Amino acid sequence: MLVGIAGVVLLAGLGYGGWYALVGSHYVETDNAYVGADTAQVTPMVSGQAIAVLKSDTDIVKAGDVLVRLDDSDAQIALASAEADLAKARRQFGQSAATSDALSAQVQARAADIRSARAQLLSAQAAFEKAQVDFDRRRKLAPNGAVSGDELTSATNALAAARASVAQAQAAVAQAASSRGAAAGNLAANDALIQGTTVASAPDVLAAEARVKQARLDLSRTVIRAPIDGVVTSRTIQVGQRIAPGATVMRIVPITRVYVDANFKEGQLKAVKPGQAVKLTSDLYGSGVEYHGRVTGFSGGTGSSFALIPAQNATGNWIKVVQRLPVRVALDPKELVAHPLRVGLSMTAEIDTSGN
Repeated sequence: MLVGIAGVVLLAGLGYGGWYALVGSHYVETDNAYVGADTAQVTPMVSGQAIAVLKSDTDIVKAGDVLVRLDDSDAQIALASAEADLAKARRQFGQSAATSDALSAQVQARAADIRSARAQLLSAQAAFEKAQVDFDRRRKLAPNGAVSGDELTSATNALAAARASVAQAQAAVAQAASSRGAAAGNLAANDALIQGTTVASAPDVLAAEARVKQARLDLSRTVIRAPIDGVVTSRTIQVGQRIAPGATVMRIVPITRVYVDANFKEGQLKAVKPGQAVKLTSDLYGSGVEYHGRVTGFSGGTGSSFALIPAQNATGNWIKVVQRLPVRVALDPKELVAHPLRVGLSMTAEIDTSGN
């Protein structure tokens, strides 16, 4: 009998050895695996008071669904102010264009004033030359008594008046030239503001349009929408609460895009490579529901190395502790739709190392 039992044990051992050599050695398994996901944090971009919170924890949402509405009164006022500034900027550009036309007309008018002043100067110079001749003739005749003293005095006064008229005409020419220069300068300064631009490309108009766009964007941001499909969790906002930009008000878990981090012992990973097939079962559904996935990569360090207080041993009595390295496994989306998982659930993962 003992020989028979020994034979059975031997055959069983040989069978198991053959199975392990041909099949079992190509699989590594762990039950230290958990569901994870890249959750989306819902954060407002503008501050405001919540007037409506439309979704709660466990609600399923689609990307674009409204989650929270903030009071938009301030945003409406800011938009109206920005639109008024835009209208003002456009009107000011039109005014500047009209001013250039008016200044150009002024330059032309000042040029005409210069021509008129120069003509008056020529007339004054001619009158002065005539008065000079009359004065010189009477001055020569005065010693002979041919010209009375009154006539000489009158000629002297006429000469002085003519000289003054010439000086006045010269001053008028200078003044007209100065006025034309000032008008030309104003025209050049105004043209510098609008030259090469239209009402659509004027800098002030563009700046005002940018403020309008920003105000409209801020107004649209008073309605907070779901960034992705998933399930709402960790809702912290309540109606009436005032929130600041960047504060997390809830999270959305994409349950159709979850993954598994399987923590394998370091000795199990010799033959594990990205792309290898993985079979998984969840404690939630039991062994009757099987998931299929692929190894996508390895963590940059063991779980203990990233712990809040990493394990240290500086006393010299070192004992080796087998470490576990997280292996990321991507799951089949179709299987997740049929049997949804939640973040943190336990899984059992088995990797087929014979592939790749």
